[in-house]
Amino acid sequence: MAAIPSPSDAPIRQQLQGLNLYLIGLMGSGKSATGHAIAQRLQYRFFDTDTLIERIAGKSIATLFAEDGEATFRQLEQQTLSQLAAYQRSVVATGGGIVLERNNWSALRQGVIIWLDVPVSQIYQRLMADPAEIAQRPLLQTPDPQAALETLRQQRSHLYEQADLRLIPDPTDTADRVADRILAALPTALRDPSDRPAPPDPSHN
Repeated sequence: MAAIPSPSDAPIRQQLQGLNLYLIGLMGSGKSATGHAIAQRLQYRFFDTDTLIERIAGKSIATLFAEDGEATFRQLEQQTLSQLAAYQRSVVATGGGIVLERNNWSALRQGVIIWLDVPVSQIYQRLMADPAEIAQRPLLQTPDPQAALETLRQQRSHLYEQADLRLIPDPTDTADRVADRILAALPTALRDPSDRPAPPDPSHN
């Protein structure tokens, strides 16, 4: 059953004052499904940056990587995020590598950044349940996709840790349950924009 707006969500909608919510984390961590559920509860719009990039490019992410390279994808990703940041009352599921570009943090910091910190083993099991999922992930086209996921986590953890809110879903959590937990924790993540730190340096390890 999809999440539906509830009177109990009204206080957090008021506290957010239109701020966008940005979901970050590794590929396969459930950002899109969770983002949909949160958007329904808050009566916000929902966007998925990868889906928008595919529409703009007229090709799948896998094809974009193969034909145009990762640099082109990252440029489109930055442009897409910048355009979304001009809106309010949106929930945005981002690509796993969006944290790698320093300029992206200027847009992310305009809203509330939520890290879905799902263990690599759990993500791998989820992706392996549908082989087509692995085929659609350019960075997992290796003999050992799980090792590739581990490497990505090691490279990006210091960036994901800059999020305003970190949530570690339980293996049995549905997207609606994760949305419940995020909405309950959001008040602790809200702070004055002037208190937000400078964008992190993606090159730091």
